[in-house]
Amino acid sequence: MCATQWAWGTELRAAPPGGSSINIRPSKPDDVTAITSIYAHHVLHGLASFEATPPSADEMATRRREIIAKGFPYLVAEKIEQLQGDTPQVLGYAYASLYRTRPAYRYTLEDSIYLHPDAAGRGIGTLLLTALLEACEQQGARQVIAIIGDSANHASIKLHAACGFTLTGTLHAVGFKFGRWVDSVIMQKALGAGAATLPK
Repeated sequence: MCATQWAWGTELRAAPPGGSSINIRPSKPDDVTAITSIYAHHVLHGLASFEATPPSADEMATRRREIIAKGFPYLVAEKIEQLQGDTPQVLGYAYASLYRTRPAYRYTLEDSIYLHPDAAGRGIGTLLLTALLEACEQQGARQVIAIIGDSANHASIKLHAACGFTLTGTLHAVGFKFGRWVDSVIMQKALGAGAATLPK
């Protein structure tokens, strides 16, 4: 259940069930190496991304800078070890970007979330997505769209559903990867007043 309170620009420490303490915070340039590694795993072994070749660290750094320059949240989840002197480990990241670039779409964002393979099923995705949605709402967004690769990506679909997203449609066989056709699942969540009021 997505019920964690988080303030954009701050850090959140929480302990998922059965896990170490997790810190959710805005990403930093030093996180790019870990972010690049996590994303590369999903490009090479999964269908969450339709890219075929993992981008370089320089390319990932550029993408991150562009998102942050537009004022959108780009967060990481890091494992905080209890042993003094241990370095926190980035276990996942999430960011928001414009769903479309034309002005009419300016209140609608698209979320992206990727976890280290060892972080799956530990509640870390819930912490990350919760914090991301709260940051988006604080910035005035009214709708968030999730484009999920593969209709069999039950973990991502379940995560978004638990955080209040509803299924709005499936684009069948729009991708081709790993020798087969792949669907895109579209889910959507209203933030704040949603469409009930006009934006300021």
